[in-house]
Amino acid sequence: MKIVVDAMGSDDCPEPEVQAAVEAARNWDEEIILVGPAVLVSEKLSKLDYPAKLIRVVDAQDTITMEDKGMKLALKAKRRDSKTSMAVGIDLVKAGEAEAFVTAGNTGGALATAFFRMGTLDGVERPALTAFFPVKDGFCAVLDIGANPECKPEHILQFAIMGAVYSREVRQVVSPRVGLLSNGEEAGKGNQLVKESYPLLAASGLNFIGNVEGKELFGGSADVVVTDGFTGNILLKSSEAVAKLLVDILRQELTSTIRTSIGALLAKPAFSRLRAMMDPAEVGAAPLLGINGLVFIGHGRSDARAMLSAIRTARQAVQAGLLASLSKEIQKNLKSSGQVKPLAELQEQPE
Repeated sequence: MKIVVDAMGSDDCPEPEVQAAVEAARNWDEEIILVGPAVLVSEKLSKLDYPAKLIRVVDAQDTITMEDKGMKLALKAKRRDSKTSMAVGIDLVKAGEAEAFVTAGNTGGALATAFFRMGTLDGVERPALTAFFPVKDGFCAVLDIGANPECKPEHILQFAIMGAVYSREVRQVVSPRVGLLSNGEEAGKGNQLVKESYPLLAASGLNFIGNVEGKELFGGSADVVVTDGFTGNILLKSSEAVAKLLVDILRQELTSTIRTSIGALLAKPAFSRLRAMMDPAEVGAAPLLGINGLVFIGHGRSDARAMLSAIRTARQAVQAGLLASLSKEIQKNLKSSGQVKPLAELQEQPE
């Protein structure tokens, strides 16, 4: 197995990427391909004791930065001769030289580059970013969390199928319970998108449990929750902010007096487990499901531990045969409904 790592993605690149690549190669005895300015990446590598036969550096002199937007970003993503670290890395996966691509760079840039250079799986109109939310007794896959601010009901159905496959193949959930995020549990609740998506999900053959509110999501009632990217992104960022607030308040309260400080020491193991469960670095990266290739996007603030987790998450997807399972399940669930369209037709449609 070979994993490509964008060496120029994180805020502190290429330090976290290089350190994670070396650790990954040691841990799993598999080749890691670092893509970025060869001189810079090789210089960072030279300061580490690493297995030379398992680390390959591929030169890419350009990058997609957080300032790249609009036409400039699109051109960097789409041009055949693009030399950004994302374009070069994704092309390696497309050419079959590696099985997955990992980046902590510009999310929009990664999405655009993957879409233009890899395309989508047949039957998938919109790729979706997926995050695992810590919930009661486990985790819940939520998608889309930002790739598609505006969606149609058929997109929500595609997200549900892909989320269920990912939960089953990678998270080992036998029959994932799929919920539709809404402002009420009843079938008639929600905006127009939710109301029109409900019957598609109910007739899909998925283990659809109906509408779910925030309390059901975090209560562990569903294994997969689907929504549009606008709502999903707000949910993600709000949840992260609330979690940080609660941890900060607890820390402040538990260290305010000698008595509470003693209690905090006794509760330290429990807080350590809680911190690990809520730490995004434990997963490292979110899969971009629906792309015709395995692409994982991490947070720009990723450190070496987060990048190593991202590589591990990508390996798990490769080992599970995720891409083949996604393609098979999409065809199985959508072909009978007449919703599968040829890839070329989908990509020629204007936004």
